[in-house]
Amino acid sequence: MWKEFREFIARGNVIDLAVAVIIGAAFGKIVTTLVEGIVMPPVGLLLGKVDFASLLYVLDTSKGTPASLADAKAKGIPVIAYGQLINDAINFLIIAFVVFMLVRTVNRIKSKQDTGEVKTKDCPYCLSTIPLKATRCSQCTIDLQPA
Repeated sequence: MWKEFREFIARGNVIDLAVAVIIGAAFGKIVTTLVEGIVMPPVGLLLGKVDFASLLYVLDTSKGTPASLADAKAKGIPVIAYGQLINDAINFLIIAFVVFMLVRTVNRIKSKQDTGEVKTKDCPYCLSTIPLKATRCSQCTIDLQPA
């Protein structure tokens, strides 16, 4: 079992996944800082100096009305903090957009690398795809003329 586990860990895709998770976590911190420090203040200013993180709905006013979310937590007042949901939704949209742009760029780079050079051909008898230099079809085993 230990040998099997080592082989599993040694596979390239497991290590690639681990690296992706670590980079993703670090990238998440950067995006959170970007959203909270740069994106949300102008959006809040445009919407009438609203700080989304402090938007909340007080469920129980018997203990008083909190001035902020931190105040509500300190006093133990139950609230629905919907402002944080707005911040997290904007965070998600920014991350999704950045990932989209990254994938789009990688796809463009890959398509430029594909110069259109033909590396395969179709067998004239069975229409399977075979290498261009093949002299025998691997599907129907018919002898072919060299390319």
